[in-house]
Amino acid sequence: MRRDAFLKSLAALAAAGVLPMSARAAANLKMMIPANPGGGWDSTGRALGKALQDAGVASSVSYDNKGGAAGALGLAQFVNSSKGDPNAVMVMGAVMLGGIITGKPPVSLNQATALARITSEYNVFVLPAESKLKTMKDVVEQMKKDPGSVKWGGGSRGSTEHIAAAMIAREVGVDPAKINYVAFRGGGEATAAILGGNVTVGGSGYSEFAEYITTGKMKAIAVTSETRIKGVDAPTLKEQGINVVIGNWRGIYGAPGITPEQRKTLIDMIVKATKSKAWAEAMAKNGWTPALLTGAEFEKFVDDEFASLRAVMVKSGMV
Repeated sequence: MRRDAFLKSLAALAAAGVLPMSARAAANLKMMIPANPGGGWDSTGRALGKALQDAGVASSVSYDNKGGAAGALGLAQFVNSSKGDPNAVMVMGAVMLGGIITGKPPVSLNQATALARITSEYNVFVLPAESKLKTMKDVVEQMKKDPGSVKWGGGSRGSTEHIAAAMIAREVGVDPAKINYVAFRGGGEATAAILGGNVTVGGSGYSEFAEYITTGKMKAIAVTSETRIKGVDAPTLKEQGINVVIGNWRGIYGAPGITPEQRKTLIDMIVKATKSKAWAEAMAKNGWTPALLTGAEFEKFVDDEFASLRAVMVKSGMV
């Protein structure tokens, strides 16, 4: 084959996304973060972007934050604007599933392309340092007297902390429909509300509150894990007689309508990024647990999570 014909063939294969990564230039990725800056999805997306560049599979990563409706606004924008784009990805997670169940948005997650689950973590409930309440027992006792007097602050309606609050209420004999849950569009807003004493108790992934817990501005009173979390000085809900365990996880989706080859390329890029030094540092810094699951297995996991979350939310009176 003549050199010019060979180069044309190579270019055509690259355009189709079927060349191995070593034979193509690193991608210029566009990452949708369907939440405001300062929260878990934001930190996860930006950490992954850095890791993709650190691993040499992305030459650049641009970010688009679009918060609201548990990620449904960002999902809608992603689905409608990135069809067939092999360089577009979106951060998502358990919170988005809960939001879709409660909010019933006009777009569905299965319109996008499942790529990989990358992390998992459990939620922590915190009190502002100046709170007159000191323990989860205090929170429960006040909620039993007057459910509306306890303001639970966290992510969007249907988030894992919202579901956990409803589950706690049900377990202690309070009507979950009467809990006073204040939803915020991003972790930064929720943190400000907690620090300002505008909510009674806050919930989120530990990584979002870690620095404030460490500096004594927040007091961790419970974690939603089965057993205690290493490095977190807080008892589990189960230890405190409240039989509630619920985890959080985060994943990455690709654009609608990409080819199987393009999907595989993106998955390979993500897998390579999770082996980078930058990703290892982010995992350690944020207390995230590795939870890599890719392709069809991840797709099945999401379907199972939808069914499981819906059942929990129905039982807790949320839908």
